[in-house]
Amino acid sequence: MKYLHTMVRVRDLDASLRFYVDALGLTVLKRKDYPEGRFTLVFLAALGDDDAQIELTYNWDPEDYGTARNFGHVAYAVPNIYAACERLQAAGVTINRPPRDGRMAFVRSPDLISIELLQQGEPLPPAEPWQSMANTGRW
Repeated sequence: MKYLHTMVRVRDLDASLRFYVDALGLTVLKRKDYPEGRFTLVFLAALGDDDAQIELTYNWDPEDYGTARNFGHVAYAVPNIYAACERLQAAGVTINRPPRDGRMAFVRSPDLISIELLQQGEPLPPAEPWQSMANTGRW
């Protein structure tokens, strides 16, 4: 058995691509529109890790997906948790669970999918502003 991808439904494809590509740093591997089915699929991966993909499914007709809390989360290892959170904040993303421990943070996509960021290797030493930053919302 081999892991292929995780699929998440998105309400606004442009907003989702800004989050996953521009802010989070994933790359688009493939995009395909299916006019007969009225949907678009976009496959993304972290640079150099094409085997672990996320599939964004955009249905052209509006649907209510709720708050997406029934979906757990997608996790990515990052080389520097603080730099990743700074980049996300600069892109306007809320850090819901700051990396107070130098090891783990959570953010949410425009469709409220929880994204866990984990420090590669050992945790970084606790640092401000993260160490004293409170949680925001839910993740």
